Amino acid sequence: MSEDVSLLQVRGRLTEDARLAPLVWFKAGGTADWLFEPADIDDLRAFLAELDPAVPIMPLGLGSNLIVRDGGVPGVTIRLGKPFAKIEAEGDHMLRCGAGAHGVLIASKARDNGIAGLEFLRGIPGTLGGFVRMNGGAYGRETADVLVDCDVVLRDGSLKTLRVGELGYTYRHSELPEGSVVVGARLKGEAGDPVEIGAEMDRIAQAREESQPVRTKTGGSTFKNPPGEKAWQLVDAAGCRGMTRGGAQVSEKHTNFLINTGTATSADIEQLGEDVRAKVRDNSGIELEWEIQRVGRK
Repeated sequence: MSEDVSLLQVRGRLTEDARLAPLVWFKAGGTADWLFEPADIDDLRAFLAELDPAVPIMPLGLGSNLIVRDGGVPGVTIRLGKPFAKIEAEGDHMLRCGAGAHGVLIASKARDNGIAGLEFLRGIPGTLGGFVRMNGGAYGRETADVLVDCDVVLRDGSLKTLRVGELGYTYRHSELPEGSVVVGARLKGEAGDPVEIGAEMDRIAQAREESQPVRTKTGGSTFKNPPGEKAWQLVDAAGCRGMTRGGAQVSEKHTNFLINTGTATSADIEQLGEDVRAKVRDNSGIELEWEIQRVGRK
């Protein structure tokens, strides 16, 4: 397979056996068999059209909600960089954003254009592609509330626009076509006062700083909130605050976050999560579901 991929002509960057740990928030994990950073949408489309359909692909954003297992990621990891980070204001309180655009920059662009309703994106560490794929949300709102439509490159290289109603959104889940890569989307807000929008963004930023271990090697919310429950409360009640395995630790500041204290392997982090799930199950009878994506070979 490595030879097949290496023969493909690209204008972007194609790297074999690429380290992924520096690209994810946990700063742990193995390598990608191949890492492809396309020059633009046409480069991505041509690459996927030529790539053997049997080769798996994995889109990678900021890696803020991801455990890359120590055995590495098979196939091709696709990372959308600066060419996919543009944000443009359109009429009717809409933004057109590339999939590589950061949440904080989307919220800032909305503020500058007097578009309210997108402030919550300030509180999600990630890029638009991840928000669309995972129905990312925070502070009472989620992507499904503001998404109009998204552009995806399908596994065969074709480009398709999907409206929000076609994505089968539920809590932190979408039904995007298997093997598709989100390359852009349109978000819609409402008219607002830039000063008030900015104040709300500041409030969200401060709340996040005060309640979450944002200055550590972490991975965002570890578990989904069960219906009618808060995951962190269940973890705390089970006595898991500060619990460790190897170099991984349950955050003392917010118990729905795991931390790499400096020496953790991805196996340490994932197994600590499983330890927490077991303790919560024993204590409350509730089965916590992972929110963090775990990918690659163990």
